[in-house]
Amino acid sequence: MNMTIKEIYDTFDKIGCLTFATINEAGYPETRIAHLRGYDEQGVYFMTMTSKPFYKQLVDTGKISICGMSASTEVTELEDGNLYFEPGYTARLTGDVIEIDMPEIKEKAKKNSLFEYCVKDQERYPTMVTFCITKFAGEIFKYDFEKKNMDHKVLRTRFSYGNFLSKPAGLTIKGNCIKCGRCHDECTFDAIHEIEVQYQINGSKCDECGSCFLVCPTGAISIRE
Repeated sequence: MNMTIKEIYDTFDKIGCLTFATINEAGYPETRIAHLRGYDEQGVYFMTMTSKPFYKQLVDTGKISICGMSASTEVTELEDGNLYFEPGYTARLTGDVIEIDMPEIKEKAKKNSLFEYCVKDQERYPTMVTFCITKFAGEIFKYDFEKKNMDHKVLRTRFSYGNFLSKPAGLTIKGNCIKCGRCHDECTFDAIHEIEVQYQINGSKCDECGSCFLVCPTGAISIRE
């Protein structure tokens, strides 16, 4: 799906606090909570301080991954033993980052009020710097497992920006499908439907749970390359 940079930013900005992940010098992932500070045609922006390990990891790798959830984080156990998740959505993206120097941010602030905070924050904390995620791909994962507001459990929307490659969501059915219907009967996400010569998986509704993969007698179902 083609999403504008504003639509992408607004999706994450609605969540507010997000988890930002980087790779440290030992090759392990590290996470922290932060938030986005603006957007323009160059990408989406956030801030950190040069005195933090976060900054060094961004400079050393040039990579970032962020995610967040817009819903209650409470999980309720039902009488039948199942778990209840309040309907909502998660959003994630992974991509490349570059540091933007303060003179450029000040120029951006003259045209875009979103960047005024970046300027003021740098004045309060001299070690504060701004980064831009210039190329990225991600997904919005809307879920309603009890089907209160949707007629299916999940809706996955993949997006990309800056010519960053994005893999389609969901498992896929290859040509050796014998149309036995076992995958359709096994799927609880309403993601599999019959077409003329075989069955097909709607990737936007597929949770990639693998239940269909396990029951396929010919091995026709696989993860997308």
